[in-house]
Amino acid sequence: MERERLGSRLGFILISAGCAIGIGNVWKFPTVTAQNGGGFFVLIYLLFLVIMGIPIMTMEFSMGRASGKSPVKLYQQLEKPGHKWHAHGYVALGGNVLLMMYYTSVTGWMLQYFVYMLTGKFEGMSSAVEVNAVYGEMLSQPWVLILFVAIVVTFGFLVCSFNMQKGLEKVSKIMMLALLTLIIVLVIHGFTLDGAKEGLSFYLIPNMDRIREAGIFNIIVAAMNQSFFTLSLGMGSMAIFGSFIGKDRSLLGESVNIAVLDTFVAISSGLIIFPAFFTYMGNDTLPTDQILAQTAGPGLIFKTLPNVFINMPAGRLWGTLFFLFMTFAAFSTILAVFQNIMSCVQELTEWSKIKTSIICGVALFVLSIPCILGSNAWSGLTIGGKNIMDIEDFLVSQIILPAGSLIFVIFCTNKIGWGFESFMEEANFGKGLKVQKWMKTYMRFVLPVIVGALLIYGIVSTFIG
Repeated sequence: MERERLGSRLGFILISAGCAIGIGNVWKFPTVTAQNGGGFFVLIYLLFLVIMGIPIMTMEFSMGRASGKSPVKLYQQLEKPGHKWHAHGYVALGGNVLLMMYYTSVTGWMLQYFVYMLTGKFEGMSSAVEVNAVYGEMLSQPWVLILFVAIVVTFGFLVCSFNMQKGLEKVSKIMMLALLTLIIVLVIHGFTLDGAKEGLSFYLIPNMDRIREAGIFNIIVAAMNQSFFTLSLGMGSMAIFGSFIGKDRSLLGESVNIAVLDTFVAISSGLIIFPAFFTYMGNDTLPTDQILAQTAGPGLIFKTLPNVFINMPAGRLWGTLFFLFMTFAAFSTILAVFQNIMSCVQELTEWSKIKTSIICGVALFVLSIPCILGSNAWSGLTIGGKNIMDIEDFLVSQIILPAGSLIFVIFCTNKIGWGFESFMEEANFGKGLKVQKWMKTYMRFVLPVIVGALLIYGIVSTFIG
């Protein structure tokens, strides 16, 4: 089967960035930053992005480009005869499927709230109780949730069923450019609000009280976690796009470009959220813990921000634009991961694109239903206090991503795998920033320790912390 190719460097950068950019950028990064000392946290985050996130991304791209295969087959092209590295390829495929089993539900929520804002569902509501009730009402209606997940899955696999340049690449370019435009519009609007100064100060100016309260060690761990998970590394989501590009550009430079785009979206989300929050819901005398409680996680997106929009002049317009931005951010990840799943299945079965998209679409829709029911009919089904979505998220975020990244690092830097020289040769093809020989010692001996420590800490903190 002839390998498809992306039509442009811009398409590669935007699709890869779209995979990395997701809803976690918006509902997690601003709060983690504010909670851990503002600008102090951002500096540590950027440090770990450079020394951990970008190197692993470069490894994924290099493995994909060198093999010309999906994660489930790339090891067979690169590993030495008799070795069993390729077993990880099947784990990577399973991780992508598991991620989509709950990410489709959250994308459906975003799409549903975009429809709510567009159609004026919140107009006439004057209290936080009324607005907050909408979120609970949405989660209590399984058939409506199933409908929106069906729309998400159908659209995603439909786009991926077309020729790559006319389908995934074209749609991703439009979606990502629209997302970046919306961010700029919303950030500029945030700067014009009365609470912009207080909001931006709370968000970005280093705060010694919060630094002492959080503790330096906890801030470092939080920065490591954020810089690692923000790039969706460890499941071959970047390797697949490496397999679709030529060798005119070196891969370290491309990884830097994608990390910059991802960080821009993450930081900008706080520039949108905190000025609006301080203008319409808070003030500089509000207790810090209360501010953080209202600007964290899904509650921020589906409760706090709708309350902001109903108090804002032209709030329906700004709310519609915000949830359109969120929908694009979610769909950019959906399309990228769906393509990864389809490429793996095609290489295993040699089915046509149409057949693969239909079978994968039906299968993933069915597999998404438990997560949907976990917020209503099956809400009592928990393990260790975690519902179905929490369990699926834990398996992906705390185990599959860091463990997979550790395997990639060891494979690319040791002779028992692909080897550092082979990795460096592939990564350095073309123009741009190069991997240097002096990096070998760091990537071989230090980077695995950092990733391994993150893996162990994530598991231990979940069950003990």
